[in-house]
Amino acid sequence: MAVDVQPARSFRDVGRFIDLPYRLHAGTPWVPPLRLERRIFLSRRLGPYKTHLDFELFLARREGRVVGRISAHVDHAYNRHHDERRGWFGFFECEDDPEAARALLDAATAWLTARGQTEMTGPADFVMNDESGIVIEGHELAPMIRQPWHPPYYQRLCEDAAGLEKVVDLLMWRLELDDREQMLPILPELATDARVKHGVTIRRMSRRRLRADLDLFGEIYNRAWRRNFGFVPYDEHDLDQYAREMQLVFDRDWMMVAEVGDEAIAIALTFPDINQVLRRMRGRVLPFGWWHYLRRKGTVDRVRVGFLGVKPKFQHTGAAAALYVEHFETSARHPLIKGGEMGWILETNRAMNRGMEAMHGRVVKRYRVYRRELAANPE
Repeated sequence: MAVDVQPARSFRDVGRFIDLPYRLHAGTPWVPPLRLERRIFLSRRLGPYKTHLDFELFLARREGRVVGRISAHVDHAYNRHHDERRGWFGFFECEDDPEAARALLDAATAWLTARGQTEMTGPADFVMNDESGIVIEGHELAPMIRQPWHPPYYQRLCEDAAGLEKVVDLLMWRLELDDREQMLPILPELATDARVKHGVTIRRMSRRRLRADLDLFGEIYNRAWRRNFGFVPYDEHDLDQYAREMQLVFDRDWMMVAEVGDEAIAIALTFPDINQVLRRMRGRVLPFGWWHYLRRKGTVDRVRVGFLGVKPKFQHTGAAAALYVEHFETSARHPLIKGGEMGWILETNRAMNRGMEAMHGRVVKRYRVYRRELAANPE
C-alpha cells in the first residue's frame, strides 16, 4: 500500500502529529515533552515564531496508520538577514520505512519549492536554537533540555533513503564541573588575568531583572554568534518570548553576566536539565505531573550550558575563561549538580572545541544537519 502524505491542519491531525513520537520512542531514552506545550508551540496564533515564520505540517499514512511526520517552513528573518532563499524542514519522525521518509521529505521539498526557496536545510524545529539535527552519536544517552533524540536508523533514512547531503555536525561536550583538577592550568590563569588586568567582574541575573538582562543577552548574542551557522538575530519579540520561557527553568546560580565597569561584555545562560523532571511527568501536568515540577530542585543533577559568548572586542580579556571557571566553582558549591553538557558547538568551531578539550571535556553527542538543493520553481 502506497504512502499518503497530507498536510496536518485540523485540531485532530495536529494532535496526531504531536502524538507520533510518544508511540515511536516508547521505552527509549527519549523524553516526552508536555503535550500542551507542544500544542502551543505549533500554534499559528500562539507559537513563538509566528511573526517571522510560515510553515506547514505533514503526516504520512500507510493504510490509515500514521507512520511519519515532518514540517516545512520558511524563516523570513533568516532569509532577510542572510539574503538567501533557504527553506527548512523539522520535526522529522518516521518509522523504519524508507518509502515514508522519502515521501515526507519530498512533500517538504515541494512545499518549499513552490514558495521560491532554492535550498532545504534541517532538521530544525523551526530554529537552530531549538531541537536541531539528527542524532548520529549518543543514542544511548537521554537528551537534555532542548536536545533531540532519534534511533540509529534515522541517519540511514536521511542519507541512504532520501539522499540528503551533510551540511555540518553539532557537538555536545560533557563536562564534570566539580573536578577543577581536570582543567588545563591556562584557564584559571586567564580567569585571574581577566579580573586583575582587565577588571572583569561576574554577576548573577535575577528573576526580577530577567527581561532587562535578556536585552544584554540579545546585544551580545547578535554580535558574538553572527558568524554561526543558522544565526538569526534576536529582536524584541524574540526576547519577550524567551523571557517567558525562561521563567520555568530560571536558576540564578547559573545565569551569569561578565562586566567591565558598567558594560556587559559576556554572558552565560546555563539551564538545569528540566528533562529529568519531564521524564517523570510523562508528557502531562495532570494528575501528578505538577508535583514532580515543584520538586524539581531535588531531582535535577546536571545542567546544559546553552549560550556562552563574548563581545568580539573583549575576547582578549579572558572573560570566557572567567565564566568557565565560575561554572566549576558554582558546581563545587552545589549540593546536587556536579556535571553537565556544553553546546551545541559547530564541529568547525576550532576555538570553542579547543576550549572544551582544555577543560577535559569529551564529545558525547553528535547531531547532523542536512541539505537538499531545490529545483527552480517552474512558475
